[in-house]
Amino acid sequence: MLKTDLHIHTEYSMDCGTPLDKIVGRCIEKGINCIAISDHGTAEGALKLKETAPFTIIVAEEILTQYGEIMGMFLKETIPSGLSVAETISRIRAQDGLVSIPHPFDIFRQSALRNHIIEEIADQIDIIEVFNARSLPPQQSARARAFARKHGIVQGAGSDAHTLREIGHAYIEMPEFKGKDDFLEALARGKIYGHTTNPFIHFASVWNKLRKRWLR
Repeated sequence: MLKTDLHIHTEYSMDCGTPLDKIVGRCIEKGINCIAISDHGTAEGALKLKETAPFTIIVAEEILTQYGEIMGMFLKETIPSGLSVAETISRIRAQDGLVSIPHPFDIFRQSALRNHIIEEIADQIDIIEVFNARSLPPQQSARARAFARKHGIVQGAGSDAHTLREIGHAYIEMPEFKGKDDFLEALARGKIYGHTTNPFIHFASVWNKLRKRWLR
């Protein structure tokens, strides 16, 4: 059985300073043995960690479109930001990847994919994040679950960790899988656990973003 966190950021994200090796240590400490590294605008950190981690790394990326973020999973290379929703999905599919929607219906995030777009592309979504530990409104999770049930979309969850201590705040206990297609079937059989992260943790993301700007 896997204990899986499907949304973790690293120092390769503009708002995170967590080194790759520290993530491995924290996951081992928390009993997490499968993670999706989903940095903003790059798959490089995930690709690098996949080569060395002693457990399963899913190469993912949060890709910013003109209407908000879409997560590509099981990627082979970075997909650039700023593309249309249709082109972003097309490029995910070209890599034989999965289309996931992170933090849907979150009214406090400017980066959340617009609600009307989620409705429009429902038949192209493989996974929808029904619990994100950094999302505050409980209505968001309830709406995401209802949307997933209505459209027959597999439900996912993740901590959205931008700091070490957040890893595992949300996770899924699910069967082991061998590849992308196996993954969807295993995830559909999984059970989601977790709790909301203290909202003050967002200050850490703001600080990391400002720090990286100053360093540039």
